[in-house]
Amino acid sequence: MRFRKTVQTLLIMLVALGAVLLVVAAGSTANWRTASREPVGLAPEPEATPEAVVQVYAARAWGWRGYFGVHTWVAVKPARAADYTVYEVMGWHLRWDDSAVVVRRRAPDARWYGNVPELLAERRGPGVDALIARIDQAARSYPFAGEYKLWPGPNSNTFTAWIARAVPELEVDLPPTAIGKDYLGDRMVATAPSGSGFQVSLRGLLGLTLSSVEGIEVNLLGLTFGVNPFDLSFKVPMAGRLGPARNNRAPLQTTVPNETL
Repeated sequence: MRFRKTVQTLLIMLVALGAVLLVVAAGSTANWRTASREPVGLAPEPEATPEAVVQVYAARAWGWRGYFGVHTWVAVKPARAADYTVYEVMGWHLRWDDSAVVVRRRAPDARWYGNVPELLAERRGPGVDALIARIDQAARSYPFAGEYKLWPGPNSNTFTAWIARAVPELEVDLPPTAIGKDYLGDRMVATAPSGSGFQVSLRGLLGLTLSSVEGIEVNLLGLTFGVNPFDLSFKVPMAGRLGPARNNRAPLQTTVPNETL
């Protein structure tokens, strides 16, 4: 009798959860076209910034997905350029193209369908043009351009991690909500998404990361748990990174050796 009641209770909870997700999804479908894409003032104006700039952003995903994860992208502005170029992956682009990689000119710090972006890393000044060239090369050699899976990857965060590994000078610490960042395809061992340390991952579902940038991270079914002793922060699913604000807006250190994938 108790077992039957327990099963009934679980079924009711699952039905209720499904109903909530359907309502949220319906609301998302109705409103995504009118959601704000306005910039929030995190990117320097090109007209007033002749130097080269690279920025990496994350923002909560649209609709119910935003409770669990973020969308990430990379923005670049070569020296004396009049605007920014943004590199990102969007799954729906595969509906009419054979690649989910999108390279376009847009405001780098625009809201992601209403959600305010967070600046994860920035490099500017001498030597950054060389980084921009490597970012472009990495984006165009992304091995999963023809496929997209929300979970466990490859997705937009897999793409940003691919670029970050190719350009470790950025020292990008992708948040634990960047589901897909640990997806390596058929590989099991690589550098951490930041391009430092190392990572062991089983198709983005189970893994371990040790790095001077990320700290210690454990991946369970695509969810990241971790602690970073270098900045005294904790990493948990859904909530993200908990701890003091991380400053990663330093000028490029030109003495850092180049690393490759």
